[in-house]
Amino acid sequence: MSTKTKKSLVDRFLSSVERIGNLLPHPATLFASFALLVIIASWIASFFDLSVIHPGTKEEIHSVNLLSAEGLKLILTKMVTNFTGFAPLGTVLVSLLGIGIAEGSGLIGTVLKKIVLSSPKKLLTFVIVFAGILSNTASEVGYVLLVPLAAIIFLAAGRHPVAGLAAAFAGVSGGYSANLLLGTIDPLLAGLSEEAARIIDPTYVVNPASNYYFLFVSTFLISILGTWVTEKIVVPRLGEYKGDEKALPIEPLTALEKRGLVYATIGGLLFTAFVLGGLIPEDGYLRGEGGQILKSPFMSGIVALLFIGSAIGGIAYGIGAKTIKNDEDVMKGMSKAMQTLGSYIVLVFFAAQFVAYFNWTNLGLIFAIEGAETLQKSGLGAIPLMLAFVIVSAVINLIMGSASAKWAIMAPVFIPMFMLLGFSPELVQVAYRVGDSVTNIISPMMSYFALIVAFMQRYDKNAGIGTIVSTMLPYTFVFFIGWSVLLIIWIWFDIPIGPGASLSIPIK
Repeated sequence: MSTKTKKSLVDRFLSSVERIGNLLPHPATLFASFALLVIIASWIASFFDLSVIHPGTKEEIHSVNLLSAEGLKLILTKMVTNFTGFAPLGTVLVSLLGIGIAEGSGLIGTVLKKIVLSSPKKLLTFVIVFAGILSNTASEVGYVLLVPLAAIIFLAAGRHPVAGLAAAFAGVSGGYSANLLLGTIDPLLAGLSEEAARIIDPTYVVNPASNYYFLFVSTFLISILGTWVTEKIVVPRLGEYKGDEKALPIEPLTALEKRGLVYATIGGLLFTAFVLGGLIPEDGYLRGEGGQILKSPFMSGIVALLFIGSAIGGIAYGIGAKTIKNDEDVMKGMSKAMQTLGSYIVLVFFAAQFVAYFNWTNLGLIFAIEGAETLQKSGLGAIPLMLAFVIVSAVINLIMGSASAKWAIMAPVFIPMFMLLGFSPELVQVAYRVGDSVTNIISPMMSYFALIVAFMQRYDKNAGIGTIVSTMLPYTFVFFIGWSVLLIIWIWFDIPIGPGASLSIPIK
């Protein structure tokens, strides 16, 4: 089969994926539709008196009809509190306020530029992938700044610019579920997981840092795998760059940017000293009762610490670099961050209603018990079940781009189901995140996919969706294999995936 035919098949397949994805309504409309379907389903289930026996309590669980006077009362009186009490909403708003200051002052962009420009030539690819992973702490800075910058740096180094672009894109998007730092996505997904877990256990708490150990190790794994794919597959395949684009001089950091980094470092060290001062002593002010860390102000205040740390770093940098001259500049950074959340807040309103209705009707619990019994009868263990869930998440990601929107739909079904089999919500969440990440870089539904096409067309005028996918597909396969092996090792040795987050829970 010729290369041309192969490309046309790839294009045809991806065009089909794109068409299917485009048929889906706006995520907010999707949740509104799901909420309506749950109401109708509750009436049907109630009509047939659908019920199951809870495997733990032996209590008979009946479906609850929302198409009734009592149901209507619930829908009308709880609409506002469903929204304001939705766990992910507050955590995302607060953490993004801090990230907004750091991003608005220029701190995040300068740090990424510094990391890439300071790296030895031999480590250039590794550093670009690594910086890409770190960049997803902040929302779009990796896509907007690092991806085009990596192409320019590769071209300046006499290498194919598309290889640099691919390496950065692999880190930013393919490494979305790896990081050394907590970002806005961590409290968001944890909040959704917590809401879903409470279908089974109303007291269950999912910490935003609950996947941190796995994400930390994944950072180095994905950096190494991304480097290997770039050097061994992508660079040889692309060959020598023969395009018209000329290498541009890469501007070093200005004196003000350097001073800003010094100020930010001092601010960061002072904040770190404050945190360690509250953690290291046994009676530290950030420890809990009896000196414990897992159930402490530190763990429950992770989001607040993320906000304060980002704000201190951003303000310190802004003062040093003179990008922040007064309090108004600080507020502008936070306001700009909030402007990006308009559609998210609309989505959350409808997602909150859907999740609440799903809980009230007991349909989530009924599906979970039935599904858990089916999986139990299958005889599959933790490893095959989690790998199957990774694949399911990866496939769904091809037609629905938003990580939070997908998880808001999937979590209320899969988390209770796996909890009844003894798997922790934190393990289910990390399996979802792996699947969601590996196909990000080949999914036309990913929100920045069109931007990446535009960046690539600067160096290849004929580049399209098929070009990007054929370039990024090796990363998807290698990341999937590497991450799956890591997940198998984690489960096999029963390693906690984050602070206070074990792989299993008692079956209730």
